[in-house]
Amino acid sequence: MWLKNKIYPTQIEDIIPAEIPNLEEDPGLFEIITKNMIHGPCGPLNSGSPCMKDRKCSKRYPREFIQETQTGNDVYPVYKTRKPGEGGFATVVKVRMDNQQTEIEMDTIWVVPYSPLLSKLFEAHINVGYCNSVKTIKHICKYVNKAIRLEDENGALNEIMQYLMGRYISANEGVWHVLVFTIHERYTPVMHLSVHLDNGQRVYFTTDNAQDRAACPNTTRTAFFLLSQQDTFARTLLYRKCRNIIPGMHQEKYFVRENKVFPFQEAMCVQVMSQDEFIQFT
Repeated sequence: MWLKNKIYPTQIEDIIPAEIPNLEEDPGLFEIITKNMIHGPCGPLNSGSPCMKDRKCSKRYPREFIQETQTGNDVYPVYKTRKPGEGGFATVVKVRMDNQQTEIEMDTIWVVPYSPLLSKLFEAHINVGYCNSVKTIKHICKYVNKAIRLEDENGALNEIMQYLMGRYISANEGVWHVLVFTIHERYTPVMHLSVHLDNGQRVYFTTDNAQDRAACPNTTRTAFFLLSQQDTFARTLLYRKCRNIIPGMHQEKYFVRENKVFPFQEAMCVQVMSQDEFIQFT
């Protein structure tokens, strides 16, 4: 899943192009891409396209011309789409609009990103994208676990049909069950541990609840000290090692001895400029 070396934009272009291939260099790939990987047309060219929502293309086509692939903090990069005559190519496609066959010239801004290898192998529409975010794992697990995209006109539950359609259990879900991981009631894997001086808790209030919030609120730090007074075993643990914490009612927090949820604990950063906190907690 994780790569040792960073992938650069030029490497993405070699694996996942988003341009019309050169007809002279690879006529076979040119025919496959122009037949299967051209979006639309939509927008002003065809306002009745299924992808149109609120007078805009829901798939963000046509794209903008760009000379080189760009990557950022988002999940997907912006793929290179050059103008015809500046390295890009165009083609003429036949579409049916208003019950008439029409020819429209399409260039690279209408091309769906693809893999030349997969396109040649299957000769079909296969959208390929590069993900540079941790959301990739969530995306993969979501797709193999979600239900089938079928719409029932009556909206009735048909258990027999569900059984006949079957259910796919992926390797991810199979391993999750084999290792007896929890399916429900999964809390956040990382929880911040408060770091503050005595009576230095942060208090969030509005004009309506200012009086109720006047008292110092309970935090993970004060809860840890309270647990140490009541539990002899807790006295042997460091603050960051006492990981059994549960958020309670009214944003109060308390520690417990028995808990099946074990989130990772992370203490808040203490800046050098905050001399009192820095001296006490470092």
